Amino acid sequence: MEDWASLYGIRFHESAGLDIVYDGEQRRVEMYEYPLMHVRGFRFVGYVKVWDFEIFKKAAVFDRPSLIKPYHIEEFEFAKKKARRELKIPITGPYTLADWSFDEYYVKRKLDVDDPIERRRMSKRDMVLDLVKEVIRPNLEALIRVGAKRIQIDEPAATTKPNEVDIFVEGFNEAVKGLDCIFSVHICYSDYRLLFPYILDLKAEHISIECANRDTKMLGRDESSRPGYSVLKLFREYGTKMKVAPGVIDVHTDFIESPELVRDRLLYAAKLLDDPSKIIASNDCGLRTRTWEVAYEKEKALVAGAELARKEFE
Repeated sequence: MEDWASLYGIRFHESAGLDIVYDGEQRRVEMYEYPLMHVRGFRFVGYVKVWDFEIFKKAAVFDRPSLIKPYHIEEFEFAKKKARRELKIPITGPYTLADWSFDEYYVKRKLDVDDPIERRRMSKRDMVLDLVKEVIRPNLEALIRVGAKRIQIDEPAATTKPNEVDIFVEGFNEAVKGLDCIFSVHICYSDYRLLFPYILDLKAEHISIECANRDTKMLGRDESSRPGYSVLKLFREYGTKMKVAPGVIDVHTDFIESPELVRDRLLYAAKLLDDPSKIIASNDCGLRTRTWEVAYEKEKALVAGAELARKEFE
């Protein structure tokens, strides 16, 4: 059944016309819970509701983490065998795994630090770097060995604590250092202003962010029509070199964006960055909260809108 679900997800994205696909994470319980099922040193303690009907088991770290075995290999090898288009596999990043967990181990090792904020910060850094060394990097290395060429590291918690954004960047860079692969980072529903200037040091080919959820539904390529994309001004002002994948599809509504709306969002984003080659058409986040039917129409609109935008530069 998992094989059929994975194959369906792959063909679903290919049929919609996406250039780069995956199986929609059909084999995974949830982006946080699933990886920690394969890591020693954590204990699940209860359920947490995210949004809609989305829940996951929250864990506490009680010992130094260690990987039982790489946990995305089988799903990737199956996808590689079946896919007709380029693959990009997502993997949850070390900062998010650390931030979403209760700390019952690292903070106890910093009780000599009087400042509670600094104590938490130092404990978080130790936990993130241990997760990088013992869990994330071994997974990345294993995926590359079996043929992964593009890996997306999901870090939705990156800006949760403003004084720890540099820890997220350090963890990401340590995880990918020296590895032969195209790495990107996905950060959704965040205050992206907090990423600067730290994000300038991030060793990623591109960053995927959420914009459509805070945008209007009207057509237009001006600031009043496209308020959801104002954050891109920061990327230009700071001279960010990496590409940006601004979400042009809102994944938390059944509203089906028209190709023309997707086109206008992409063209305005390209205008703000002053370089269309730096823009990648993408969704705000994953479509798991939508029905297959709604998700499919949204993906087709994404593809059609990107094609309309490209024609503007022919």
